Amino acid sequence: MRVLMISKACVSASYRTKLEYLNQLDNQVEVGLVVPPAWGSLTFEPRPQDHSYPLFIAPIRLNGRNHFHYYPELLSIIRRFQPDLLHIDEEPYSSVTYQAVRIAKRLDIPSIFFAWQNIYKNYPWPFSLMERTVFQTARGAIVGNQEAQDVIRRKGFDKPVWIIPQFGCDVGLYQPHDPETAKRIWNLDGQFVISYMGRLIEEKGLDDLWMAAAPLLAQHPHMTLLFVGSGPWQATGQKLAHEAHLDNQVRFVPWVSTGDMPQILNGVDVLVLPSRTTARWKEQFGRILTEAMATEVPVIGSSSGEIPQVIGDAGLVVPEQSPTALAEALQTIFVDGDLRRSLGKKGRLRVLNHFSQEVIATNTMAAYHQLLS
Repeated sequence: MRVLMISKACVSASYRTKLEYLNQLDNQVEVGLVVPPAWGSLTFEPRPQDHSYPLFIAPIRLNGRNHFHYYPELLSIIRRFQPDLLHIDEEPYSSVTYQAVRIAKRLDIPSIFFAWQNIYKNYPWPFSLMERTVFQTARGAIVGNQEAQDVIRRKGFDKPVWIIPQFGCDVGLYQPHDPETAKRIWNLDGQFVISYMGRLIEEKGLDDLWMAAAPLLAQHPHMTLLFVGSGPWQATGQKLAHEAHLDNQVRFVPWVSTGDMPQILNGVDVLVLPSRTTARWKEQFGRILTEAMATEVPVIGSSSGEIPQVIGDAGLVVPEQSPTALAEALQTIFVDGDLRRSLGKKGRLRVLNHFSQEVIATNTMAAYHQLLS
Protein backbone atom coordinates (compact mmCIF):
# COMPACT_ATOMS: atom_id res chain seq x y z
CA MET A 1 0.00 0.00 0.00
CA ARG A 2 1.20 3.51 -0.82
CA VAL A 3 -0.29 6.52 0.99
CA LEU A 4 0.42 10.14 0.12
CA MET A 5 -0.22 12.70 2.86
CA ILE A 6 -0.61 16.41 2.12
CA SER A 7 0.13 18.59 5.16
CA LYS A 8 1.28 22.19 5.50
CA ALA A 9 1.69 21.63 9.27
CA CYS A 10 4.56 19.25 8.55
CA VAL A 11 6.94 22.12 7.81
CA SER A 12 7.54 21.71 11.57
CA ALA A 13 10.20 19.06 12.16
CA SER A 14 8.56 17.63 15.28
CA TYR A 15 5.30 16.94 13.42
CA ARG A 16 7.11 14.84 10.81
CA THR A 17 8.02 12.22 13.40
CA LYS A 18 4.49 10.96 12.67
CA LEU A 19 5.65 10.09 9.13
CA GLU A 20 8.66 8.27 10.51
CA TYR A 21 6.48 6.14 12.79
CA LEU A 22 3.97 5.46 10.00
CA ASN A 23 6.75 4.15 7.78
CA GLN A 24 8.13 1.91 10.54
CA LEU A 25 4.82 0.28 11.49
CA ASP A 26 4.21 -1.92 8.45
CA ASN A 27 6.82 -2.84 5.85
CA GLN A 28 4.00 -3.36 3.36
CA VAL A 29 2.97 0.31 3.63
CA GLU A 30 4.90 3.33 2.37
CA VAL A 31 3.69 6.80 3.38
CA GLY A 32 4.94 9.83 1.44
CA LEU A 33 4.50 13.49 2.28
CA VAL A 34 3.74 16.65 0.31
CA VAL A 35 4.75 19.74 2.26
CA PRO A 36 5.46 23.38 1.29
CA PRO A 37 8.92 24.98 1.61
CA ALA A 38 7.38 27.35 4.17
CA TRP A 39 4.08 28.09 5.86
CA GLY A 40 3.66 31.73 6.74
CA SER A 41 6.85 32.83 8.49
CA LEU A 42 7.89 29.27 9.40
CA THR A 43 10.28 27.74 6.89
CA PHE A 44 10.65 23.98 6.46
CA GLU A 45 12.69 22.61 9.38
CA PRO A 46 14.98 19.78 8.15
CA ARG A 47 15.42 16.52 10.07
CA PRO A 48 18.13 13.91 9.47
CA GLN A 49 15.34 11.31 9.10
CA ASP A 50 13.73 13.16 6.16
CA HIS A 51 15.46 10.81 3.72
CA SER A 52 13.75 7.75 5.25
CA TYR A 53 10.46 8.19 3.37
CA PRO A 54 9.30 9.87 0.12
CA LEU A 55 9.25 13.63 0.76
CA PHE A 56 7.99 16.15 -1.79
CA ILE A 57 8.71 19.78 -0.88
CA ALA A 58 6.33 21.41 -3.34
CA PRO A 59 5.70 25.04 -4.31
CA ILE A 60 2.56 26.51 -2.77
CA ARG A 61 0.26 29.32 -3.85
CA LEU A 62 -1.29 31.76 -1.33
CA ASN A 63 1.18 30.76 1.36
CA GLY A 64 -0.03 31.51 4.89
CA ARG A 65 -3.69 31.83 3.85
CA ASN A 66 -5.15 28.90 5.68
CA HIS A 67 -8.19 27.92 3.60
CA PHE A 68 -7.04 29.38 0.26
CA HIS A 69 -3.67 27.76 -0.42
CA TYR A 70 -3.05 25.02 -3.02
CA TYR A 71 -0.17 23.20 -4.76
CA PRO A 72 0.28 23.86 -8.52
CA GLU A 73 2.37 20.67 -8.93
CA LEU A 74 0.10 18.35 -6.93
CA LEU A 75 -1.25 16.44 -9.94
CA SER A 76 2.23 15.63 -11.25
CA ILE A 77 3.41 14.54 -7.77
CA ILE A 78 0.43 12.22 -7.36
CA ARG A 79 0.99 10.72 -10.81
CA ARG A 80 4.66 10.17 -9.99
CA PHE A 81 4.04 8.59 -6.56
CA GLN A 82 0.95 6.58 -7.63
CA PRO A 83 -0.66 6.28 -4.18
CA ASP A 84 -3.37 3.81 -3.24
CA LEU A 85 -4.76 6.38 -0.80
CA LEU A 86 -4.59 10.16 -0.59
CA HIS A 87 -4.57 11.55 2.98
CA ILE A 88 -5.38 15.27 2.90
CA ASP A 89 -4.43 16.66 6.30
CA GLU A 90 -6.67 19.72 5.90
CA GLU A 91 -10.23 20.85 6.65
CA PRO A 92 -12.96 19.84 4.15
CA TYR A 93 -13.77 23.47 3.26
CA SER A 94 -10.16 24.31 2.29
CA SER A 95 -9.07 24.92 -1.30
CA VAL A 96 -6.25 22.37 -1.09
CA THR A 97 -8.65 19.64 0.08
CA TYR A 98 -11.01 20.47 -2.78
CA GLN A 99 -8.06 20.41 -5.21
CA ALA A 100 -6.82 17.06 -3.91
CA VAL A 101 -10.14 15.20 -3.85
CA ARG A 102 -10.89 16.31 -7.43
CA ILE A 103 -7.52 14.95 -8.56
CA ALA A 104 -8.18 11.76 -6.57
CA LYS A 105 -11.55 11.32 -8.26
CA ARG A 106 -10.04 11.94 -11.68
CA LEU A 107 -7.34 9.30 -11.06
CA ASP A 108 -9.69 6.91 -9.21
CA ILE A 109 -7.75 7.09 -5.93
CA PRO A 110 -9.58 6.84 -2.57
CA SER A 111 -9.13 9.90 -0.37
CA ILE A 112 -9.52 10.82 3.28
CA PHE A 113 -9.55 14.30 4.87
CA PHE A 114 -8.97 15.72 8.35
CA ALA A 115 -11.16 18.05 10.45
CA TRP A 116 -10.65 19.92 13.71
CA GLN A 117 -13.65 22.26 13.38
CA ASN A 118 -15.82 21.62 16.45
CA ILE A 119 -18.42 24.37 15.97
CA TYR A 120 -21.19 24.00 13.39
CA LYS A 121 -20.85 26.74 10.75
CA ASN A 122 -22.46 27.39 7.39
CA TYR A 123 -19.74 28.67 5.08
CA PRO A 124 -20.26 31.14 2.23
CA TRP A 125 -19.65 30.20 -1.39
CA PRO A 126 -17.19 28.93 -2.62
CA PHE A 127 -16.26 27.22 0.68
CA SER A 128 -19.71 25.63 0.98
CA LEU A 129 -19.29 24.17 -2.52
CA MET A 130 -15.80 22.87 -1.72
CA GLU A 131 -16.99 21.27 1.54
CA ARG A 132 -19.95 19.62 -0.20
CA THR A 133 -17.70 18.27 -2.97
CA VAL A 134 -15.21 16.90 -0.44
CA PHE A 135 -18.01 15.17 1.50
CA GLN A 136 -19.33 13.60 -1.72
CA THR A 137 -15.91 12.50 -2.98
CA ALA A 138 -13.83 11.44 0.02
CA ARG A 139 -13.98 7.83 1.19
CA GLY A 140 -13.66 8.71 4.91
CA ALA A 141 -12.50 11.26 7.47
CA ILE A 142 -10.20 11.57 10.45
CA VAL A 143 -11.28 14.13 13.05
CA GLY A 144 -9.40 15.49 16.02
CA ASN A 145 -12.22 15.32 18.56
CA GLN A 146 -15.74 14.00 19.15
CA GLU A 147 -17.37 17.39 18.52
CA ALA A 148 -15.72 17.59 15.09
CA GLN A 149 -17.30 14.24 14.23
CA ASP A 150 -20.67 15.57 15.43
CA VAL A 151 -20.28 18.59 13.13
CA ILE A 152 -19.54 16.66 9.93
CA ARG A 153 -22.28 14.12 10.73
CA ARG A 154 -24.77 16.96 11.18
CA LYS A 155 -23.67 18.28 7.78
CA GLY A 156 -24.53 14.95 6.18
CA PHE A 157 -21.19 13.15 5.98
CA ASP A 158 -22.19 9.50 6.44
CA LYS A 159 -18.96 7.68 5.59
CA PRO A 160 -16.43 6.16 8.05
CA VAL A 161 -14.93 8.55 10.60
CA TRP A 162 -12.01 7.94 12.98
CA ILE A 163 -11.33 10.17 15.99
CA ILE A 164 -7.55 10.62 16.06
CA PRO A 165 -5.73 13.87 16.93
CA GLN A 166 -3.78 15.28 14.00
CA PHE A 167 -0.38 14.88 15.64
CA GLY A 168 0.93 13.24 18.76
CA CYS A 169 3.45 14.45 21.29
CA ASP A 170 7.11 13.59 20.79
CA VAL A 171 7.67 11.95 24.18
CA GLY A 172 11.39 11.58 23.49
CA LEU A 173 11.68 15.34 23.10
CA TYR A 174 9.22 16.25 25.85
CA GLN A 175 10.29 14.52 29.04
CA PRO A 176 11.23 15.58 32.58
CA HIS A 177 14.85 16.68 32.98
CA ASP A 178 16.61 18.74 35.66
CA PRO A 179 14.08 21.49 36.53
CA GLU A 180 16.63 23.48 38.55
CA THR A 181 18.99 23.81 35.58
CA ALA A 182 16.07 24.81 33.35
CA LYS A 183 15.04 27.50 35.83
CA ARG A 184 18.60 28.82 35.98
CA ILE A 185 18.92 28.98 32.17
CA TRP A 186 15.66 30.92 31.87
CA ASN A 187 16.43 33.20 34.86
CA LEU A 188 13.71 31.65 37.00
CA ASP A 189 15.94 30.51 39.89
CA GLY A 190 14.06 30.03 43.15
CA GLN A 191 10.72 30.91 41.58
CA PHE A 192 7.43 29.02 41.61
CA VAL A 193 6.47 29.42 37.96
CA ILE A 194 2.89 29.58 36.67
CA SER A 195 2.92 29.59 32.88
CA TYR A 196 0.72 30.00 29.85
CA MET A 197 2.21 29.11 26.46
CA GLY A 198 0.48 29.92 23.18
CA ARG A 199 -1.05 32.82 21.30
CA LEU A 200 -1.60 35.88 23.47
CA ILE A 201 -5.21 36.54 22.52
CA GLU A 202 -8.31 37.26 24.59
CA GLU A 203 -10.17 34.02 23.81
CA LYS A 204 -7.38 32.03 25.45
CA GLY A 205 -8.73 33.28 28.78
CA LEU A 206 -5.71 35.38 29.70
CA ASP A 207 -7.83 37.96 31.56
CA ASP A 208 -9.11 35.11 33.73
CA LEU A 209 -5.56 33.89 34.34
CA TRP A 210 -4.44 37.37 35.34
CA MET A 211 -7.35 37.85 37.77
CA ALA A 212 -6.65 34.44 39.29
CA ALA A 213 -2.88 34.79 39.56
CA ALA A 214 -2.41 38.46 40.49
CA PRO A 215 -3.45 38.08 44.18
CA LEU A 216 -1.15 35.06 44.52
CA LEU A 217 1.74 36.99 42.99
CA ALA A 218 1.14 39.84 45.42
CA GLN A 219 1.22 37.43 48.37
CA HIS A 220 4.27 35.44 47.23
CA PRO A 221 7.29 37.43 45.99
CA HIS A 222 8.99 34.24 44.78
CA MET A 223 6.16 33.42 42.36
CA THR A 224 6.42 34.26 38.64
CA LEU A 225 3.75 34.37 35.94
CA LEU A 226 5.42 33.42 32.65
CA PHE A 227 3.81 34.00 29.24
CA VAL A 228 5.47 32.30 26.27
CA GLY A 229 4.05 33.46 22.95
CA SER A 230 3.06 36.63 21.16
CA GLY A 231 -0.13 38.47 20.35
CA PRO A 232 -2.20 41.57 21.10
CA TRP A 233 -2.86 40.62 24.73
CA GLN A 234 0.80 41.16 25.60
CA ALA A 235 0.30 44.93 25.78
CA THR A 236 -2.73 44.39 28.02
CA GLY A 237 -0.80 42.05 30.29
CA GLN A 238 2.16 44.40 30.60
CA LYS A 239 -0.17 47.27 31.50
CA LEU A 240 -1.97 45.18 34.13
CA ALA A 241 1.32 44.04 35.66
CA HIS A 242 2.61 47.62 35.80
CA GLU A 243 -0.57 48.97 37.39
CA ALA A 244 -0.42 46.22 40.03
CA HIS A 245 3.31 46.88 40.69
CA LEU A 246 4.05 43.27 39.70
CA ASP A 247 6.33 43.98 36.72
CA ASN A 248 9.17 42.00 38.29
CA GLN A 249 6.99 38.90 38.68
CA VAL A 250 5.47 38.82 35.19
CA ARG A 251 7.62 37.66 32.27
CA PHE A 252 6.90 37.65 28.54
CA VAL A 253 8.98 35.46 26.21
CA PRO A 254 7.68 36.13 22.68
CA TRP A 255 9.08 33.04 20.96
CA VAL A 256 10.80 29.76 21.83
CA SER A 257 12.11 27.29 19.23
CA THR A 258 10.76 23.74 19.09
CA GLY A 259 14.10 22.48 20.40
CA ASP A 260 14.02 24.79 23.43
CA MET A 261 10.38 24.19 24.39
CA PRO A 262 11.08 21.08 26.52
CA GLN A 263 13.75 23.00 28.43
CA ILE A 264 11.55 25.97 29.30
CA LEU A 265 8.69 23.60 30.22
CA ASN A 266 11.04 21.88 32.66
CA GLY A 267 11.40 25.22 34.44
CA VAL A 268 7.62 25.54 34.94
CA ASP A 269 5.74 24.38 38.06
CA VAL A 270 2.21 24.51 36.61
CA LEU A 271 0.94 25.05 33.05
CA VAL A 272 -2.44 26.75 32.60
CA LEU A 273 -4.72 26.74 29.53
CA PRO A 274 -7.75 28.86 30.56
CA SER A 275 -9.46 29.11 27.14
CA ARG A 276 -12.87 30.74 26.71
CA THR A 277 -15.49 29.49 24.25
CA THR A 278 -16.76 32.14 21.80
CA ALA A 279 -19.47 32.07 19.15
CA ARG A 280 -16.88 31.14 16.51
CA TRP A 281 -14.21 29.21 18.40
CA LYS A 282 -13.58 26.81 21.24
CA GLU A 283 -10.50 24.83 22.16
CA GLN A 284 -10.04 22.00 19.66
CA PHE A 285 -7.30 20.11 21.49
CA GLY A 286 -4.67 22.10 23.37
CA ARG A 287 -1.37 20.61 22.18
CA ILE A 288 0.61 22.46 24.85
CA LEU A 289 -1.26 20.42 27.46
CA THR A 290 0.16 17.14 26.16
CA GLU A 291 3.66 18.63 25.88
CA ALA A 292 3.51 19.84 29.50
CA MET A 293 2.03 16.54 30.71
CA ALA A 294 4.77 14.59 28.91
CA THR A 295 7.30 16.78 30.73
CA GLU A 296 5.57 15.89 34.04
CA VAL A 297 4.40 19.46 34.57
CA PRO A 298 0.96 19.53 36.28
CA VAL A 299 -1.71 21.21 34.16
CA ILE A 300 -4.85 23.24 34.84
CA GLY A 301 -7.34 23.72 32.02
CA SER A 302 -10.73 25.30 31.56
CA SER A 303 -13.84 23.42 30.48
CA SER A 304 -13.68 24.86 26.94
CA GLY A 305 -14.01 22.39 24.06
CA GLU A 306 -11.68 19.40 24.15
CA ILE A 307 -9.57 20.45 27.14
CA PRO A 308 -11.32 18.19 29.72
CA GLN A 309 -10.97 15.15 27.43
CA VAL A 310 -7.26 15.79 26.92
CA ILE A 311 -6.54 16.27 30.63
CA GLY A 312 -8.74 13.44 31.89
CA ASP A 313 -7.82 12.64 35.50
CA ALA A 314 -4.21 13.78 35.04
CA GLY A 315 -4.73 17.45 35.90
CA LEU A 316 -7.27 19.95 37.19
CA VAL A 317 -10.22 21.25 35.13
CA VAL A 318 -12.07 24.41 36.16
CA PRO A 319 -15.18 26.07 34.69
CA GLU A 320 -14.23 28.46 31.91
CA GLN A 321 -14.48 32.19 32.64
CA SER A 322 -14.18 31.54 36.40
CA PRO A 323 -11.12 33.35 37.82
CA THR A 324 -12.23 32.31 41.31
CA ALA A 325 -12.15 28.59 40.50
CA LEU A 326 -8.85 29.03 38.66
CA ALA A 327 -7.33 30.86 41.65
CA GLU A 328 -8.39 28.01 43.95
CA ALA A 329 -6.81 25.45 41.61
CA LEU A 330 -3.57 27.46 41.45
CA GLN A 331 -3.48 27.73 45.24
CA THR A 332 -4.04 23.97 45.57
CA ILE A 333 -1.18 23.20 43.18
CA PHE A 334 1.07 25.75 44.89
CA VAL A 335 0.72 24.41 48.43
CA ASP A 336 0.63 20.68 47.67
CA GLY A 337 3.95 19.33 46.39
CA ASP A 338 2.73 15.74 46.56
CA LEU A 339 -0.20 16.60 44.30
CA ARG A 340 2.13 18.32 41.83
CA ARG A 341 4.34 15.24 41.63
CA SER A 342 1.37 12.87 41.39
CA LEU A 343 -0.30 14.84 38.60
CA GLY A 344 3.03 15.10 36.78
CA LYS A 345 3.47 11.30 36.78
CA LYS A 346 -0.16 10.72 35.78
CA GLY A 347 0.14 13.29 33.01
CA ARG A 348 3.12 11.63 31.34
CA LEU A 349 1.49 8.21 31.60
CA ARG A 350 -1.68 9.58 29.99
CA VAL A 351 0.30 11.02 27.08
CA LEU A 352 2.24 7.76 26.62
CA ASN A 353 -1.02 5.79 26.50
CA HIS A 354 -3.17 8.14 24.42
CA PHE A 355 -1.32 11.04 22.79
CA SER A 356 2.21 9.99 21.86
CA GLN A 357 3.24 10.31 18.22
CA GLU A 358 3.60 6.50 18.12
CA VAL A 359 0.02 5.96 19.36
CA ILE A 360 -1.35 8.51 16.87
CA ALA A 361 0.59 6.89 14.01
CA THR A 362 -0.61 3.41 15.01
CA ASN A 363 -4.24 4.52 15.08
CA THR A 364 -3.83 6.34 11.75
CA MET A 365 -2.34 3.22 10.13
CA ALA A 366 -5.30 1.19 11.41
CA ALA A 367 -7.64 3.70 9.77
CA TYR A 368 -5.79 3.33 6.45
CA HIS A 369 -6.16 -0.46 6.52
CA GLN A 370 -9.84 -0.30 7.51
CA LEU A 371 -10.60 2.25 4.80
CA LEU A 372 -9.07 0.15 2.03
CA SER A 373 -10.21 -3.27 3.27
